Amino acid sequence: MTDMIEIRTIDHVGIRVADIDRAIAFYALFGFAPVQYASGDAVVVIKNPHGVEINLIYNANDANGGRNILMDVPAKYAGYTHVAFRVASVAATMATLNEKGIVITQGPVSFGADGHVSVFLRDPDRNVIELRGRQEDLSALAGVTNYEPKN
Repeated sequence: MTDMIEIRTIDHVGIRVADIDRAIAFYALFGFAPVQYASGDAVVVIKNPHGVEINLIYNANDANGGRNILMDVPAKYAGYTHVAFRVASVAATMATLNEKGIVITQGPVSFGADGHVSVFLRDPDRNVIELRGRQEDLSALAGVTNYEPKN
C-alpha cells in the first residue's frame, strides 16, 4: 500500500457555459470540435487534434452581469480560477488572437527565469484561459513583462 495516488496527467477540463453554441464556436478557434453530446446530461465533449479534451457543461446561470464570480468580484471564493494550455508559439498565438478580435486581458507575461511566456484571455462566459509557450525567441514581441507577485 502507498500513501500517495499517482496522477500522470490531466484527463480533461470541465468548463461551465451558458450558451453551448457560442462556446463551441469560440473553442473551435483553438481547434476544438464536438466529439460527443452526452445523453441525459448538459455536457458536450470537445477535443482538439492533439487529444486535449474539454467538457462543456452548458447549464450556467447567465445572471452574473458579465462577471466571473471567482475572478471579477472583490470577495474571493474558493474554486478553479483558470486553465492553462500549452501553445506551440506565443507570438503566433497573439497574432491569431488579434486577427480574430479576441482581447488579451493580461500579458504577454513571463513567470520567472524559465523563459515561459503566457497570455490570458476570457471565453464568452468570462472563464479565464492561459495560453503558455515555452522555449521560444520572443525578442520580436513588444511588452513582455516579468510577473511580480503582489504581497
